[in-house]
Amino acid sequence: MKHLALAILYTAAVALANPALADSAAASALREGEMKKLVFHPEPKPAGQTGFTDFDGAPLSLSDWQGKWVLVNFWATWCAPCREEMPHLSALQTDMGGDSFEVVTIATGRNPPPAMEEFFEEIGVDNLPLHRDPKSGLAREMAVLGLPVTVILNPEGQEVARLTGDVDWASDNARAVLSALMGPES
Repeated sequence: MKHLALAILYTAAVALANPALADSAAASALREGEMKKLVFHPEPKPAGQTGFTDFDGAPLSLSDWQGKWVLVNFWATWCAPCREEMPHLSALQTDMGGDSFEVVTIATGRNPPPAMEEFFEEIGVDNLPLHRDPKSGLAREMAVLGLPVTVILNPEGQEVARLTGDVDWASDNARAVLSALMGPES
């Protein structure tokens, strides 16, 4: 109870000092269990600018999603925790994806396109993009040092939070944290 009261006081203080960070403080206070691995930055920071591609090789940039909240997941076909996490990301996209929020998956490193398709087929995922960062340029720029890594970008295209490792993104707690972060307008 004491921790909840302190979290509420902290959130109120942050809201008065900087309304833009209020939602981060509220979301941070809601984290439970494995979601405590989600680290909120004290201030939003620039996201990577290095380009990547869609499955067919067309160029993309994280700025293509500016204007909405984006959960960017870096993964690879050889990553066992990625295999566990991806169905949860798929369920999150089904439940929360839309005009204000999207899950964007980026296979980083050597991931042959046929292996990427097979990976998604084997785990039953058909609603997430098969984007590619074959030379790990974006992953390196964003200091992705292991897989999976998930970053959350605000509508301004800035990184506001990061999680290393896999979690159940479809859990009630993950959804509550994301909903609090995005605020009532989302």
